[in-house]
Amino acid sequence: MNSLNDSDIAQVLEKLHEDAARDSERRARRSPERDDALIRMGELYLSVSQAEGNLLYLLARGSRAAKIVEFGASFGISTTYLGAAARDNGGRVITTEVHPEKCKALRRTLLAAGLGSVVTVLEGDARETLRTVDGPVDFVFLDGWKGMYRPVLELLLPKLRLGALVVADNVDLEAAQDYAQHVRTDPSFVSYTLGKQELSCFTG
Repeated sequence: MNSLNDSDIAQVLEKLHEDAARDSERRARRSPERDDALIRMGELYLSVSQAEGNLLYLLARGSRAAKIVEFGASFGISTTYLGAAARDNGGRVITTEVHPEKCKALRRTLLAAGLGSVVTVLEGDARETLRTVDGPVDFVFLDGWKGMYRPVLELLLPKLRLGALVVADNVDLEAAQDYAQHVRTDPSFVSYTLGKQELSCFTG
């Protein structure tokens, strides 16, 4: 089974990727007075590409991840790929998003994709909302504020099962360097950099 072939999911992803491709236009239209970070991020998709989404599906599916945690859902592109994998694995996704308008759009997206029963959306600061998550966690995707990657990982660390995969996006950015250096040198992880993503396996 590959839920990415499901017509509802395929249509949702096609539309989301089309909308995300207009991020450059949104940036160009943004006025200086709307330069507040939270407002700015609320307007932009800042999403994974189709290739990156397919990789997320493959990694989560191949590792038989039953409990997937996502930090930073945005409008739900990566969440949809992870939700498809979780459904095929008989599992669940717990995703986080701080921006209220994105949370509303995300919930509509998940219903349209038929993944509303598979994905739980936690609205607010992930450092607080993820405290409610029980282990074991099989798969983590980090794609929110880059400076929060390490605090979020440390919060989830006691809940990771041995062999859990942690994928962090945009580790080429300066704000993510502390996280990237940490997982590359911490003996509890085996890490590999693939493009702008850091893939890590928790070895305990």
